[in-house]
Amino acid sequence: MAATPSPRRAQRRAAAAFLVPFFVLFAAVLLAPVGYAAWTSLYEEQSAGLGFGGVENVFVGLGNYTDALGDESFRAAFGHIAGYVVLYIPLMTCSALLLALLLDSAVARAKRLFQLALFLPYTVPTVIAAIIWLYLYSPSLSPVMDLFRGAGFEIDMFGSTWAVPSVVNIVTWHYVGYNMVILYAALQAVPRETLEAARVDGAGAVRTALQIKVPHIRSAVVMSVLFTCVGSVQLFNEPFILNTASKEIGPDWTPVQFVQKAAFIDHRPGLASAAALLVAVLAGVLSFVVTKLGNRWKAA
Repeated sequence: MAATPSPRRAQRRAAAAFLVPFFVLFAAVLLAPVGYAAWTSLYEEQSAGLGFGGVENVFVGLGNYTDALGDESFRAAFGHIAGYVVLYIPLMTCSALLLALLLDSAVARAKRLFQLALFLPYTVPTVIAAIIWLYLYSPSLSPVMDLFRGAGFEIDMFGSTWAVPSVVNIVTWHYVGYNMVILYAALQAVPRETLEAARVDGAGAVRTALQIKVPHIRSAVVMSVLFTCVGSVQLFNEPFILNTASKEIGPDWTPVQFVQKAAFIDHRPGLASAAALLVAVLAGVLSFVVTKLGNRWKAA
């Protein structure tokens, strides 16, 4: 008779059956592309034989990294993202949190309807959303700009002053409903007994929200901020569409736009790979900082 496997060995086999597919996909869709990008970043395509011998890959070491960091437009792209993050993250977090608290309040009516209405912009593809706002920003086409001019305000949403706010407005409109749903779902887990006790003690709606509800959903707030930070570093579609009408928002206005331009316009895959890895490092550092600060806030 065949020996019956021990319970521990059976558990290991079951765990392997669940884990192996994950690690295979993880290696295929993440580790392999990152490894290939790291290898590509060490080489540069150069013409051989005075341009008649084709193209060959020449090992340049860290040359592509120094070229990326030394490129003025690449450094300026990080400056644009820094200004974008300073404005966007507080606006997004506060707006989503305020909307979630309003929907969770006892006086709110038609909650399902408002949840759907606020979430609908997230279902619109980012490219379509950017095209819609491109129309609303155009002085000669937009009824919104006509209203501003009628009120005595001249606003150039494509100019240097409004370049960052115009992108922030589009992204906030698109993602605030998504973040609101995350925070609203977390609010549903706040013990109702605690809220009832606060009302019995005479706490008003604002005090209950700030001193009871928000502390209970700190983890969800930190997660929302983390997603927002990572998404900010990857900003591409909105400025790419606005570039068609704005001289200030150029083809390499963000780091990811710089990567796209280096790869598909300048035909420098090594430089694009090096810049992409630098962007990935920045995203990792931001994630680490947000997680650390979030853990401190949750422990406070």
